[in-house]
Amino acid sequence: MKKADFKDMKDTYASNGKDKQAQVPKGERFVYADDDAIEKPFNWEMIARLGHYIKPYMKRLLPIILISVILVTLSKLAIPWLIGFAIDDPIPKGNTNLLWTVMGIIAALYIIQWFAGNYRIRSTNEVGQRVIYDLRDDLFRHIQSLSFRFFDKRPAGSVLVRVTNDVNSLQDLLTNGAVNVLIDCVQLIGIIIILLFLNVKLALAVIITVPLMFLVSTKLRKRIRRAWQDVRMKNSRINSHLNESIQGVRVTQAFTQERENMQFFDEMNTINRKSWDKASMMNQMFGPIIDLTGAIGYCVLFWYGARLVQVEAITVGVLFAFFTYMGNFWEPINRLGQMYSQLLVGMASAERIFEYIDEKPTVEEKEDAEELPSIDGHLEFNHVVFEYEPGRTALHDFNLKVQAGQSIALVGHTGSGKSTIINLLCRFYDPVEGAILIDGQDIRDITVLSLRSQVGIVLQDTFIFSGTIRDNIRFGRLNATDDEVEEAAKAVLAHDFIMSLQDGYETEVQERGNILSMGQRQLLSFARALLADPRILILDEATASIDTETELKIQVALKTLLKGRTSFIIAHRLSTIRHADTIIVLDHGKMMEAGSHEDLMKLDGIYNGLIEAQYRFMIQAAV
Repeated sequence: MKKADFKDMKDTYASNGKDKQAQVPKGERFVYADDDAIEKPFNWEMIARLGHYIKPYMKRLLPIILISVILVTLSKLAIPWLIGFAIDDPIPKGNTNLLWTVMGIIAALYIIQWFAGNYRIRSTNEVGQRVIYDLRDDLFRHIQSLSFRFFDKRPAGSVLVRVTNDVNSLQDLLTNGAVNVLIDCVQLIGIIIILLFLNVKLALAVIITVPLMFLVSTKLRKRIRRAWQDVRMKNSRINSHLNESIQGVRVTQAFTQERENMQFFDEMNTINRKSWDKASMMNQMFGPIIDLTGAIGYCVLFWYGARLVQVEAITVGVLFAFFTYMGNFWEPINRLGQMYSQLLVGMASAERIFEYIDEKPTVEEKEDAEELPSIDGHLEFNHVVFEYEPGRTALHDFNLKVQAGQSIALVGHTGSGKSTIINLLCRFYDPVEGAILIDGQDIRDITVLSLRSQVGIVLQDTFIFSGTIRDNIRFGRLNATDDEVEEAAKAVLAHDFIMSLQDGYETEVQERGNILSMGQRQLLSFARALLADPRILILDEATASIDTETELKIQVALKTLLKGRTSFIIAHRLSTIRHADTIIVLDHGKMMEAGSHEDLMKLDGIYNGLIEAQYRFMIQAAV
């Protein structure tokens, strides 16, 4: 990749997709549909949806909240009044016994406040973590239910950010945040009532600055919310790039693009840091605004309160109580300002989380979908039309009838529609027109799980999970015994190489099976498919990664694998599909030829041309 391409990507990344009509460079990899700014007004509906996750725990949490709010609020409200009383009564009168009594009550109130607060924090933290667990679990389950179209336009890193970072950012909000807001609001109301009770004029004078504070801080709300949305999007894109870079590190090193890749990541990282700094700076503006407003309130209190003491309208104890209450008044105001900032951060994450949860699968089961019973394997494609994008037809009026137990080979150039037929059969996508029938039943009328449980797939780039070889084979049927696992491996000629490994079937294969060769991973996928015992078997370039010697051996195993099953075989090595019952030649989504190998060779058409071209290539390669 040229440096200019990285510069184009950097500029597009920095623009944050503001100009949606702008032309995206061909090299652009990091502007995704799901990363567009979520321009929704702040609304409490989102908070209500989060409350849905708290609701199951409210029976346990509500008594704790009520008791803690009452105890903490009453103790905080009572202490300044008791101190003011002590200044006005027992101290000037020298009533030591009464003073000690007041001090004892104040100490007891502090102890009650500490115990109530500690128990409340511990309980809400526990409930908050359970809510986070439920939210992440629902999100992951829903993502797994989404159709291929969802993943076609979203990178794995972007999805990962939603499940991890965005959910984690809600922890503070869902643990102590909501309860603290309740406590602070009740405390503020209580303080205002007490101040008005002590002296109405002085109370109105000192709290007149509050509207000014709210007026100024309100101006920041929209900007702060957008800033945190921008942080989430930048963070998502960094994770996407990290995931892509790690997965493609071999390609990067093979083409010596490390420096350019690091340079581009540095640009992304810098933009992300600046975005965070901007949002953080806006967040920090709440504190100074509260402090400035509080300072103005204290000046008013000191000036006007001193005058009221001079004219004996209030006592020194009442003035001291006012100062204490004002301190207790600005403290929750400050916390509420910080909480609002935290709420904006949580809102940005909640919007991104619920955006995924609200995503509907493009392949949906009908409410009355039936379980598919054990099938014979008769298949019919009836005037099937499909397009991945509107206006770009990938399959044109495709018709095909397959008898149970027949093997169908699909051949054609890249983009001819071979994989599309397989994707539709597995119902990874639904056709735009027409229908696909299994044993005479439309696959849209049956449950997806019961359909796919009777279809087995072996891909060219087979996926090997972290774990043992035995676990990877057993993935085809989780309740299979060890003997069944080993029998499946023997049937596809994988047993010998497995036993040559240090720990045999208990060998840890690491992430994506990196300790195994491509051919060995392919043999494991054959064993996995055989163990699943599907009625319909799909081999998508399944022998492409196997050397010629191994391929000759695997042909024997394939006879075992295909016996008694309806099968679809995609292969560029035409020698592997000679014995298929029917060979379908596709071109740009249309069926051009169909028949056995012998029949198609007699036609002297497209298939014959493919055979001759492959033969010439083999001759040239041998030379």
